[in-house]
Amino acid sequence: MFGTTTRRTRYIVDGHLTPAPQDVSITEALTFAERTPGGTALCLFPRATGQEIAELAAAWHLHPLLAEDLRDAGQRPKLERYGDVLFVVVRAAHYIDASEDVKLSEFHVLVRPGTIAVVCQDGRWIDGSDAADLPENTVDTVARGDETLLDDPRLLMLGPEAVLYRLLGAIVDGYDPVLRGLTVDREEIESQVFGGDTAAAERIYHLSREVIELQHASSSLADIIASLRAGFDRHSTPTPLQTYVQDVADHLARVSTRVAELREALSQILNVNGTLVAQRQNEDMKKISGWAAILFAPTLIGAIYGMNFDVMPELHWALGYPLALGAMAALGGTLYAVFKLKKWM
Repeated sequence: MFGTTTRRTRYIVDGHLTPAPQDVSITEALTFAERTPGGTALCLFPRATGQEIAELAAAWHLHPLLAEDLRDAGQRPKLERYGDVLFVVVRAAHYIDASEDVKLSEFHVLVRPGTIAVVCQDGRWIDGSDAADLPENTVDTVARGDETLLDDPRLLMLGPEAVLYRLLGAIVDGYDPVLRGLTVDREEIESQVFGGDTAAAERIYHLSREVIELQHASSSLADIIASLRAGFDRHSTPTPLQTYVQDVADHLARVSTRVAELREALSQILNVNGTLVAQRQNEDMKKISGWAAILFAPTLIGAIYGMNFDVMPELHWALGYPLALGAMAALGGTLYAVFKLKKWM
């Protein structure tokens, strides 16, 4: 006997939401899908507990390895089939502008005839919001979260695979605002670099790391979509779903191109920053070398006349001291003028 759960259940009949009991069990959801023509049951797990995963594994008769994967977050994005159950691990992304961080949210999706289960491993929804805020079992409204997956009746008439593809499409759509945020930060970094801000390098490295994380997530999703498309004929995927996945793949290809361009742009900015830093250091070295040469001239004269030999010219000459000082000043001034003319000073 299983205890209370935070699971959300949605019943779909002929592409439209229909009332689901507030405390419906996973077994009852399966029964609904099996006995209802055109019916699909969607089970959302905002913060799945070990107890909920055990209930899901028992009701769906999941393979032990699959049940273990569901219990362990941090899985690599992948697509696997266990009999009539399709298992997909994907990662959504959202951008936190204040800290310039890309946060990835891991989702485990299980699909079988008539039923789909979505496990939010990080407790976040696709847009980064708290998955626990998703509405309870209801048909009165297509609320936030529901409109992400359940707002296309014609597509939903095609079964639980349609919900999976809608989820993949929503994840790909979520990459766009992340890219916009990263692009704005890249433009700000460019201004920092050309403005001589010494903190620009650290920000470039940080942003590059976030772009790489997004690139890994998008490239892994591209592999998953390619695997799904490769199985269209074998699993008799309806043409409308094939068309929808093709559109998602096209969008993802554009995202991947933009991510690659952004990574390349950051690499170029880093090179430019290194060049500008080296140039500023070179200018500093010119100034240091120039002042060293200017100070060396009076030091040389002073060193010669500080050797304290008894027999030296001008030692007892009355004008020796002022002439020595004058020579020091004249030589130093001449060097300063030469260096100034060469823009070393």
